[in-house]
Parts: sequence; structure tokens; C-alpha cells
Amino acid sequence: MKLDREAESTFELREVRVDGARLRYVDVGQGDPLVLLHGWPESHAAWRHQIGPLALSRRVIAPDWLGWGASDRDEALSCDYDSEVERIGRMLDALGLERVDLACHDYGGFLGLGFVQRFPERVRRFAILNSRAHGVFTLPYYILFGLLTVLPRSALLRPLLTARPIRRVHRVGLAPYVRNGSFDTVHLDRYLAFLETTAGRRWYAHFWSGYRVRIRPELAAGLEAIDCPTTVIWGGRDPAIPMRTAEELADRIPYATLVRIDGSHFVMEECPDEVTVALRAWLLRPAAQHQQVAGAT
Repeated sequence: MKLDREAESTFELREVRVDGARLRYVDVGQGDPLVLLHGWPESHAAWRHQIGPLALSRRVIAPDWLGWGASDRDEALSCDYDSEVERIGRMLDALGLERVDLACHDYGGFLGLGFVQRFPERVRRFAILNSRAHGVFTLPYYILFGLLTVLPRSALLRPLLTARPIRRVHRVGLAPYVRNGSFDTVHLDRYLAFLETTAGRRWYAHFWSGYRVRIRPELAAGLEAIDCPTTVIWGGRDPAIPMRTAEELADRIPYATLVRIDGSHFVMEECPDEVTVALRAWLLRPAAQHQQVAGAT
């Protein structure tokens, strides 16, 4: 069941400096802190259906990750994986957060998985939704995203990524998610608004120049060491990331449960009620006492 999009709340954006750049974020509710990390090419609005309900029992912090949404796009910031993972910790430091519940989707999940492995003492509970995680994309998307990493590293090909038509290309590519109800054209336009400017497109090329599609074997090797209550929430019709990624996460992380949802990649937006229910159940799991639940939900 879909939530009434006309009734969606808007949330005030606060700001803090992280690595010298302005990071904008939502901060609502009271209680133990819950951080929601979005993925490509979104902003905190990817969690717009979940923020309000979850804030009834938690302090919910939903950032626009640096480079996305209303946050700064500073080409002086490195976008390589190690820098981005460690930046999560510096964001928490800037917000005065020592230990958090962490839920993350897509690119945010890729970074979040590295963070919970490197800094387990800072994550009370961990949730990951439709992310490449420890694996990789299906072949068509592996080729697509691999191409995006090649273009900015070539003086000859870089203009293909920084030219104005790139926004139109993304709009066409993401049209299936408008058709399936993940987001409407207004939200899609907001996500892609930075591609309307020369500076935004230049930063986008910078982002892809630091990204790599290759598998990071240390992420798979570290799954068994994750010792906090974990939930894997997955839209089973994701064309970019196979269900086996979710199943491997749930099988290999000791305290993980798997929640299968009949949705596609942008599962929080397409199936908001189901995701909210799954996250609420995860937040009820005791952080200090681990109890493995066998099988999938």
C-alpha cells in the first residue's frame, strides 16, 4: 500500500561542516539516534516516507550525503571508497554522535557496510537495503557503471559526462521508476537538479572518477564479524542487484534477518509502508543481546 504523496511532510534542513564542506541534513524526533543514508542519485528525500514514523521513537538524522541534494559539491573532496567510508565517522563526530543505529540504501549501503566493519563500536544496529554491498551489479549495470567510471578519466570522453544532455540521459534511464511509482517526476527532477549546472555536472564527473565497480573482497571477508542486530530489506525485482546478494548478507552476518519485499531497487519509495514496518521491527531488537533468527521473513 502506498502512502498519500500529497500528505508527505517536508523537513527543515540543518547544516554542519564535514571535511570543510557544508552537509545539509534532517534532524527530527527524540531518543536513540538513527542515521539514514541514501544512495545514488538521491538525497534525504529518499527516506521521506520513513522519517516521520520512525521519529516517533527515535532521533532521526537523514543527511544529504556530500555531493548530493542540498549539500556542497566540493571537488577537493576525494570520492574514493576509503575516504567516503571514513567520512561517515567524521559526519557522526560533527553531529556529536558516538553510537548510532544505521540504515542505508544503495551507495549508502555500500559505504555503510564498510563503516560497520571498520568501526563496529559506533553502530548499535545495522540495516541495509538494495545495495551492491559486498558484491557487484548484474552484467548490464556493471557495464553501465563501469563506463561512467571510464569517461571522466579520459580528456576525450569526459565531455560526454559533463555536457547538458547528461541530465536527459539520466531522466530517461530512471523513467521506469516513475512508472512503477517509486517517485514522481517532481522528485526525479529534484534528484537530478544538480545536473542542470556546469558545476554540478563537473562534480558528477569527479564523483565517478573516484568510484570503482570492482568487488572489494574485504567486505565479503568481514561479513561474519558483524556482531550487531542486522536486517537485510530487499526489493526482489531489482534489475541491477541480484537477490543472491541479499541472501548472502543474511546467511553470513550472524545476527541478520532477511525481509523480502515485492518491489524494485528504490524500495523505500516504491513500498514505503512495508519498509517502515521492517525498520520498526529491526529497531525493537535488543542491541545488547543478539539472537539469530533462522530463515527469511
